[in-house]
Amino acid sequence: MSTEQVSEEQQGGFKTKVQKFGGYLSGMIMPNIGAFIAWGFITALFIEDGWLPHEGFAELVDPMIMYLLPLLIAFTGGRMVHGLRGGVVGATAAMGVIVGAEIPMFLGAMIMGPLGGFAIKLVDRFFEGKVPSGFEMLINNFSAGIVGLILALVGNAGVGPVVSGLTNTLALGVQQIVNLGLLPLTSIIIEPAKVLFLNNAINHGILSPLGASEASETGSSILFMLETNPGPGLGVLLAFLVFGSKMAKGSAAGASVIHFFGGIHEIYFPYILMKPLLILAVIGGGMSGIFTFVLFDAGLVAVPSPGSIIAYSLMTPQGNHLGVFAGIFVATAVSFLISAVIMKTTGTNEENLDEATEKMETMKGKKSSVSEHLTSNETEETATASYENVNKIVFACDAGMGSSAMGASILKKKVKEAGLEIEVTNTSVTQIPDDTDLVVTHKDLTERARSKQPDKHHVSVENFMNAQKYDELVEELKEQQQ
Repeated sequence: MSTEQVSEEQQGGFKTKVQKFGGYLSGMIMPNIGAFIAWGFITALFIEDGWLPHEGFAELVDPMIMYLLPLLIAFTGGRMVHGLRGGVVGATAAMGVIVGAEIPMFLGAMIMGPLGGFAIKLVDRFFEGKVPSGFEMLINNFSAGIVGLILALVGNAGVGPVVSGLTNTLALGVQQIVNLGLLPLTSIIIEPAKVLFLNNAINHGILSPLGASEASETGSSILFMLETNPGPGLGVLLAFLVFGSKMAKGSAAGASVIHFFGGIHEIYFPYILMKPLLILAVIGGGMSGIFTFVLFDAGLVAVPSPGSIIAYSLMTPQGNHLGVFAGIFVATAVSFLISAVIMKTTGTNEENLDEATEKMETMKGKKSSVSEHLTSNETEETATASYENVNKIVFACDAGMGSSAMGASILKKKVKEAGLEIEVTNTSVTQIPDDTDLVVTHKDLTERARSKQPDKHHVSVENFMNAQKYDELVEELKEQQQ
């Protein structure tokens, strides 16, 4: 193996680890987005300067941000490690860092939740096979209670003050960046990272908790808009719609609607890889959008998830819509203009989406995991034989709520039309159920899905909007099962 090949494998392994870590952080936040949105609505409607001021309802704001949301995060983190018992112990442990804190303890919950799940997992392993018959419930309940007690005390006395100091430091750092007028420069990091499928990690793992803390004090936060602004991606898609080839125009129209109104940003990533220089367009669009947000002192009351114009409208506090819409419009216009210049000066003979995805693999330092359109982790012969027993297909993406839901919807319809009795659902790559027979993922996430469920059949798709790939899979399934 050459030195270059070793280097590529190391880079690919490192990026996969970063994706996994980021996915784990966002995995604690994403399932609880509904609660964040509920809190955002209550804040926007009922606080003193809200749309419908109500002193009684406004009393819900502080308890939800201080207790409900951190406990949900901790429970989710613990459950990811060790099921319901891990969730219960994780939430109990998190109370230690929550009580007495003057700020929302999101970071503390993201630490104590998984720690509680891991601790009770070790305890359960220790007692496995050693509990006398009839004493199982007693041991299970008291072991969880004791572990939760110890971690809550440790969290309150040791972890809480440290996390409070760290959170305050991060908040001051962000404020200093804002004061220096450097916030738009964050797009230099955020926009390229999004194309590497780190968008959920950045937004829900870092920006959303910090934004929620800021919003609890000021009523809104600009941090919710740094990654979620649909403008930069929309500008690129509109440029393809106007200046792209016939194939690109046809797909860009639908992608624009899904991106802007559905909020699924992953839809525009392959288009950037058709012309890598377009990364400059989304960076420019992101920077100009953030600059406009700062200029208007705009902010949202809660995280807009998904990042669509609809979510933005609902999460905008009274009197801020002009600044918010201006930031989206400016980002779209700047991204479109830069994209237009790049596409006109470099020609419009783009690669097709399959070739663009191949380039995405190269950029990520990965070996090709699929052949042509679709493949699995077995040889062609064993894959063919295994399709005869496929009863459940799971479409997995990073968060399990965006592109996987869209892909699963398309695949489910085609499976039904083919007359196949196969269940099709969607989830995140970290939560693929054990009863899955076949896992469908975007090819850049297949490695993560395979590490989670190595014994399942894995199929990679290169563009989750291209129904032809699903047609090929359904045709194979139909031929083998009928």
